[in-house]
Amino acid sequence: MPNLPSSISAQNGLVIWLFGLSGSGKTTISNLLGEQLKAEGYFSVALDGDALREGINKDLGFSEQDRTENIRRAAEIAKLMLNNNIITICSFITPLQTQRTLAAEIIGDRYFEVFIDCPLNICQERDVKGLYRDANQNLITNFTGVSAKFEPSTHANLVIKTNTENATQSTNRLFSAISHQLKSSS
Repeated sequence: MPNLPSSISAQNGLVIWLFGLSGSGKTTISNLLGEQLKAEGYFSVALDGDALREGINKDLGFSEQDRTENIRRAAEIAKLMLNNNIITICSFITPLQTQRTLAAEIIGDRYFEVFIDCPLNICQERDVKGLYRDANQNLITNFTGVSAKFEPSTHANLVIKTNTENATQSTNRLFSAISHQLKSSS
């Protein structure tokens, strides 16, 4: 049985928005953070870009307009979770500052932005899905970091450099940065 708070009202909802290039470590950190939150007695939900594109966002492509709609829908779902005191960990490439601003505006003051900063060459080396290989061979168009732009953050609440620290160190630093915002004062 999961270690859940005695009531969902015993915690404050928060949206933790992880963004960065494909292969930067967003999903790994999201999964580890979810495990850590559970171990500490918090209830959280993960929203992952790949998973949403298999369902609610399967009608969207990878044009800038579709990517923005992908983020808008994800932010609206996260806001619904937030309004029910659920800690929501979002993992989306979110390549443009305008898209991150949109997510922040939808979610409001309980939005915590985390830039998973990893150099493109390291992400290309990791390439577990073969996406960079395909993009470099022009088999995938509009691929972030290769044929579509990615704007690094200048506004993130936290920057995690996954090329200089391991996933556990990154997750611990993230948990430390958000932990004071999680406990309900009621």
